[in-house]
Amino acid sequence: MQIYALFEIKMIKIGNLKLEVFPILLAPMEEITGSAFRRLCKHYGADIVYTEFIAADGLIRDAKKSMQKLYFQENERPIGIQIFGNDESGMRKAAEVAAEANPDIIDINWGCPVKKVVKKFSGSGMLQAPEQLIKITAEVVKSVNIPVTVKTRLGWDESNKPIVELSERLQDAGIKALTIHGRTRSQLYKGKADWTLIGKIKENPRIKIPIFGNGDITSPEIALAMKEKYHVDGIMIGRAAIGNPYIFTQTKHFIKTGTLLPPLSLAKKAALCRKHLLEEIYEKGERSAIFEMRRQYAHYFKGISGIKPYRIELMQVENVDQVLSILDKILTLE
Repeated sequence: MQIYALFEIKMIKIGNLKLEVFPILLAPMEEITGSAFRRLCKHYGADIVYTEFIAADGLIRDAKKSMQKLYFQENERPIGIQIFGNDESGMRKAAEVAAEANPDIIDINWGCPVKKVVKKFSGSGMLQAPEQLIKITAEVVKSVNIPVTVKTRLGWDESNKPIVELSERLQDAGIKALTIHGRTRSQLYKGKADWTLIGKIKENPRIKIPIFGNGDITSPEIALAMKEKYHVDGIMIGRAAIGNPYIFTQTKHFIKTGTLLPPLSLAKKAALCRKHLLEEIYEKGERSAIFEMRRQYAHYFKGISGIKPYRIELMQVENVDQVLSILDKILTLE
């Protein structure tokens, strides 16, 4: 028995959830990370996937759109349901509703910079009221029996970046992991993500929970560089995964071997896009799926010579037969 202990495999733990060392997470993104897309990312190596963020009041009111976002399939596990709100009672009740769906994680969004969210003091708006942020987080932790995690930003603006102290307080409130986007709310998605404070948090001996870095992870090379420079426990990929779930396979391979996998062929990209579309249609219906897929097409075929006229067509057509016909035409570009 002692011999086996010498060869114990290290794991990353989020509460009772065990992951391989240096997991790669899919970021929650509104109107992007539905079940079909999550399954594709999981297939290509994402270790944890997250739902689109869900408003607490929508879950409390049993709003159809909010409740639909709780849906996931077993092959998406481990999966986190992300919620956002601005008061203790509402967030506690929303967490309880989300927990009934039996996810592996409840994640609190303290990072969304979108104006309509921020003006309600939700998302990163709560970074202006850290005492309330901690109270709500602690209330959510107490309300459910599954791990609670947080995704947030460095702070509100350049003069207000409390994330180093806040990370300790969030840990003390009971969260089991913390993901930090290396920008302030005022930056939105502009400028360059700064991981310096993320690295400082990892150096803090008081921090025992996993710290995941997020922001500007657009290639396997950057992922490895952030791992080595800032010693984070894992990374979260967001916008770079849109229309490119293969990035999880590429990133994992590069981190393990130091060599880059070749990009997918045009034929494989078209097949992947087709599969994604058809699964979205199956889940959401033709009209909704075709509209939402418009956010993905440019990313699926980025950098393909001669793609522009087809990409414009894909943004305009309104039925599945037209989309599939255009995808067939795109194959002629190879």
